[in-house]
Amino acid sequence: MNPGGKGANQAVAASRLGGDVTFICKIGNDLFGQQAHLLFEKENIDTSYIFSDPEHASGVALIVVDDEAENCITVASGANAYLTPEDIRSAGKAVEEAGIILIQLEIPLETVLYVAELALQKEKKLILNPAPAQQLPSSLMNGLYLITPNETEAEMISGIRITDQDSALRAASVISGMGVQHVIITLGDQGALLYDQARALFLPALNVQAVDTTAAGDVFNGALAVALSKGEKWIDAIEFACHASAISVTRLGAQSSIPYEQEVLSFLSHS
Repeated sequence: MNPGGKGANQAVAASRLGGDVTFICKIGNDLFGQQAHLLFEKENIDTSYIFSDPEHASGVALIVVDDEAENCITVASGANAYLTPEDIRSAGKAVEEAGIILIQLEIPLETVLYVAELALQKEKKLILNPAPAQQLPSSLMNGLYLITPNETEAEMISGIRITDQDSALRAASVISGMGVQHVIITLGDQGALLYDQARALFLPALNVQAVDTTAAGDVFNGALAVALSKGEKWIDAIEFACHASAISVTRLGAQSSIPYEQEVLSFLSHS
C-alpha cells in the first residue's frame, strides 16, 4: 500500500519541488485518512483546510501496471466525492492568498465549477488537470487560465482523436477556441504541446527507462504549477515539469516516485 490520489500527488509534488503549498481536500475519519494527514504535514504542506468526513471512508484505488509500464486504475472515491462548494468557502483565506490554483476531477464537478468561477472573480490563475477524463461544460472552459489534458482527455474535450502532431494541434486549437487562455497537451513519450494565442510549440520528452507511469501526470502538473508560480517562462516551466515527470516514471508507486527539487535541477543541468 502506498499513498496516492491525484490531488494528493500534485500537492506533494509541488511541495517537494519548491512550492509553498496549501492542500484543500476531504479525507475519511479512518486509518488511511489519519495517515494521509500526517504524511502531508511531513511534506511541509499546509493542512489547515483538510476536512475530515465522519460518514465516508477515505478514497482508495487499485493500480495495475503492465509490462510496458502503463497503468490501469480503479478508484473508490470515498470522501473525495463529498468535497463541496461550502468546504471551499470555508477555505476562502487560502484561495485569497494563492498565486496558482491547481485542480483536477477526482472531486465533484459542482465543486470544480465553483472554484473556476471563484478564480475568475478573484483574478486567480487556475490550472485544470482534466483527469480522470470526462465531458466538461463550456462554462468551465471559458476564461480558464490553463488546461493540461493528456491525449485521451484532449480527445474527449475536443472531439478530435490524437494520432500525431497535426491532430494534436487541431485538438489544441479547438480547446483554445472554447475560451481557454493556454493549452498544454501531454503526449507521453512524444513530449508536450504548448498552444495559445502566441504560439504552438512541441517540446520533446526525455529518453528514460520507464518502469511505472503512475502519477507521472500529477508530477508534471505539480512541477508546472511551481514553476509558473515563480514566474518562469512557459518553455522553462514545461521543461522543468517534463524532467520531474521523467524522473518519476523510473520509480515504482505514486508519491513514492515523486522527486525533490534538487534532483530535478541536477537532471536539468546534465541533460
